[in-house]
Amino acid sequence: MPVIEYDRPDRFISGTVGPPGQRTFFLQVSQGRRVTSVSLEKQQVEVLADRVNELLDEVGAAADAPPAPEDNAPLSTPIEDEFRVGTLSLAWEEARHAVVIECHDGEVQLEPSEEGDELVEVTQPDSSVLRVIVGPADAREFARRSLAAVAQGRPPCPFCGGPLDTEGHICPRANGYRR
Repeated sequence: MPVIEYDRPDRFISGTVGPPGQRTFFLQVSQGRRVTSVSLEKQQVEVLADRVNELLDEVGAAADAPPAPEDNAPLSTPIEDEFRVGTLSLAWEEARHAVVIECHDGEVQLEPSEEGDELVEVTQPDSSVLRVIVGPADAREFARRSLAAVAQGRPPCPFCGGPLDTEGHICPRANGYRR
């Protein structure tokens, strides 16, 4: 299982490629000339950003750290994803005063333990992991940028809340009529 690890990278961001409704979301991390990108779903980016904010609020880590400068620059090119993220994990490492984010390739499989009383995670031998360790200020900036990227999508339908395409959409609250 190859592990790609970045400890306090120069840049850790999320970004998109493509027009709203057809965007591909990426996490990109860089240190020096080394750049790694992974692709993932919009919902994964949104949940990760929300959980990072919750984690930082819970541990009170961002209160004593000066804010990181805003990073609104585009993703570094060329964008070639190492893998598609199946599972994300998030942790706080107290000893290092840092947030640890892991992106796992593919789906996690759970199998019964030898005792049969609980399920244990089984990793595939060819799966990859991207591990990023960032400070609280950089983690908060990552969350801010991620939530901004998610919000730049298609506007919601005022009736059903679903995304509106430029041509409109078939609204379930309007009995299937195009809005």
